[in-house]
Amino acid sequence: MPGKFRLPRQKSLIAPMIRNPFIHDLRLSTLDKIQIAVGSVTIAPIRFLFLLLLLLLSWLIATIATMGMDTSKPMTGWRKFCKRILVIMGRTMYFFMGFHNIEIRGKPAPSSEAPLMTCAPHSTYFDIITIFVGEGLASGVSRKENSTIPLIGALTKSTQPVLVDREDPNSRRNTIEEIKKRAQSAGAWPQVIIFPEGTCTNRSCLINFKQGAFLPGMPVQPVALKYPNKLDTFTWTWQGPGGLKILWYTLCQFHNRLEVEFLPVYHPSEEEKNNAKLYAVNVRAKIAAVLNLPTTDHTFDDCMLMVAAGKSDMPMDAGLVEFQKLREKLGLKLEDMRQLLKKYSSIAGKEGGVIGIDDFAKHLNLPVTEPLKELFSMYDRDGSGRIDFREYVIGLSVVSQPANTEETLQMAFKMFDTEGNGKITEASLAAILRSAFNMETMDVSDLFKAVDTNGNGVITYGKWQICCVV
Repeated sequence: MPGKFRLPRQKSLIAPMIRNPFIHDLRLSTLDKIQIAVGSVTIAPIRFLFLLLLLLLSWLIATIATMGMDTSKPMTGWRKFCKRILVIMGRTMYFFMGFHNIEIRGKPAPSSEAPLMTCAPHSTYFDIITIFVGEGLASGVSRKENSTIPLIGALTKSTQPVLVDREDPNSRRNTIEEIKKRAQSAGAWPQVIIFPEGTCTNRSCLINFKQGAFLPGMPVQPVALKYPNKLDTFTWTWQGPGGLKILWYTLCQFHNRLEVEFLPVYHPSEEEKNNAKLYAVNVRAKIAAVLNLPTTDHTFDDCMLMVAAGKSDMPMDAGLVEFQKLREKLGLKLEDMRQLLKKYSSIAGKEGGVIGIDDFAKHLNLPVTEPLKELFSMYDRDGSGRIDFREYVIGLSVVSQPANTEETLQMAFKMFDTEGNGKITEASLAAILRSAFNMETMDVSDLFKAVDTNGNGVITYGKWQICCVV
């Protein structure tokens, strides 16, 4: 990398070990394709038919169980008996999907001891199996409108979920209070299962845990999920095979393996009860250690930026930045990131979604010189010779508030001294500021006059130094 100039690299902003946890590249061998072809005309149609029949029967039982039910009270008597039947139906459905023997490790805690179960990694809709393998039919957290969807609504209500009303400004507080109420019911209510990652990943890591499950400050039972099949037909991410294809490929497999490990109940300390973020981080660390997985600060917002990158004709993973970390360290909002992504896409090459030195020079309307390479290196944090979107965002934050060290001032002066004679003219200053920052000619002229204190038409390094330090 040219030159000696380097801004200090914060360890808290280093790139994540896992580049993209939201992509699933399913590669089928010739043997896999033959197996799917054979399965598509043999076992898959039969399994699918049985699934439909079981689903309809489950809907009927759920409809009966929830008819006239007071949702503010836990199920008892014959309604609770119906829930036991639904558990059997659920396990049977998974059996017909090829999950013949689900390996259970550890012991599910009763809801009186752990009112919440936090499951990770969340990689597929098959993870719903967790509501059938604990102590009875577990509940979840669901949008209020899901309870009114035909067929699905009755099944959702039968689990007695904690319903979230997104139109209610007090929804978050009400959800926490509802979970606390259930936790203090001495086991009358079923456990609430939460997938704290909030979106599906490819199980290569554990992404940032949302704090919702940990805000009540109640004990939780961490649950680790693992799909050991050699061919991964389960993972359903933002970039990869669609939901129906995943289902069909899974139905075509002779046997599908799933391991569910119940970890010891985690009792939060007083500090964790008052700090949901710390509580979430520590529980995530427990699950990550069991699965031997790294952790990252990716969130659902990164998925939104992936979609935005795709709409800008760039590779979707160009939008991945570990948004949660950048928001905490740099104070950026999601809308800020969307605007920066638009600007970035206008500079970067469409194929690779990165900025090379030539793209950088073209954007600034400057030739590739040593001072330009020095500026480029400020953004190129990993020294790869390319600037990705994450580096671009961090670089802008650093450049917008640079340290006024002698080395910084010299590098900046050289950037504007395009002729290399130790002087900055108004024309060279205007060329860069208009290109890089869209400054008006009059604004550039006023700025130049403010720095050119003796009015001789050039800015020397002495004038530059006095202006920047002041």
